[in-house]
Amino acid sequence: MNNTANDIKLVDPVVVAMSGGVDSSVAAALMNNNNDNVIGITLRLYDEKKVSNSKTCCSGADIMDAKKIANNITIPHYVLDYVNTFKENVIDPFIKEYEEGKTPIPCISCNDKVKFLDLLKFAKSINAKKLVTGHYIKKIKVDGEWRLYIAEDSDRDQSYFLFSLNKKDLDFIDFPLGDYKKNEIRDIAYNLNFHLYDKKDSQDICFVPDGNYKNFVKNKVKSTKGEIVDVNGKFLNQHDGIHNFTVGQRRGLGISQEEPLYVKKIEPQSNRVVVAFKGEIKCTSINVDRVNLFTDLSNRNIFVKVRSTGSLLKASIDLLLDNSAVIHLERPESAIAPGQACVFYDIDELGTRLLGGGWIISTN
Repeated sequence: MNNTANDIKLVDPVVVAMSGGVDSSVAAALMNNNNDNVIGITLRLYDEKKVSNSKTCCSGADIMDAKKIANNITIPHYVLDYVNTFKENVIDPFIKEYEEGKTPIPCISCNDKVKFLDLLKFAKSINAKKLVTGHYIKKIKVDGEWRLYIAEDSDRDQSYFLFSLNKKDLDFIDFPLGDYKKNEIRDIAYNLNFHLYDKKDSQDICFVPDGNYKNFVKNKVKSTKGEIVDVNGKFLNQHDGIHNFTVGQRRGLGISQEEPLYVKKIEPQSNRVVVAFKGEIKCTSINVDRVNLFTDLSNRNIFVKVRSTGSLLKASIDLLLDNSAVIHLERPESAIAPGQACVFYDIDELGTRLLGGGWIISTN
């Protein structure tokens, strides 16, 4: 059943986004233990008949899991149909960015355009007190201001995917799992007799049935043959479409050399893929746009992550007037791909703090 705001009659509820996984299920239970007026909301994001991979999230089976947990802890549960919103704001841009030679991150777009935009608007429309999610990130108030920090379980930390949150919304959003380790969350779920206490974490892009994003994109774009060239423009091979490549890619080039070649950059205008040796794909500066900040970064050295599983890299930042910035890395870094996020951090007495971030448009 798909619900609307008119179906929800509770007074001042706490809305918990329930994806059908163990994390959001425990988040709902923790809120319920606080005697809050809790309701669970699950978003139907795509046609579950076409997506049944158990390693993804928000499938039809996940919706049923969320409903079972809501019944277990005796809270109301509602399903909202966001299929069109998800397609327009996540799936279509995902395909378009691959056509443009970029490497998109749909999870950030989903957080930015669906979970923390449309779902947040929905929660406010029913006069909710707050929106709660099962993300691993800490929210701490310092001198009357909310700050975000890497989660206690650094292996599960999701701060990289949340850099685009609107600072003014932090009063309304809570992340109760930030102080927990993953094994503690599973223990809580086990002790609450949740049937999904040992459910595997989602691993793939949720709307790609088999996890093969290249086939997914290939079936939705017009493939145009082009050239694979070296840094001097020398022809090395032909390709079947730039959407098949990402910066830093080594396999699938169809080129035999004594020393391995990697994708250095993708040129959508000329439909060319430029490859180079490993030492030639490093860069020292990153150009980003659509910068979002949680605090002032003037005259400040920072750390950055250029991939979700990457290390913190020492850097400095030049903020520009058009909501863009140039990041200067202390040491060269390999395979930084346009379309990915460059996320800013600092380290203080409370931990590793999320400062903001931007979208990578080019490197030098």
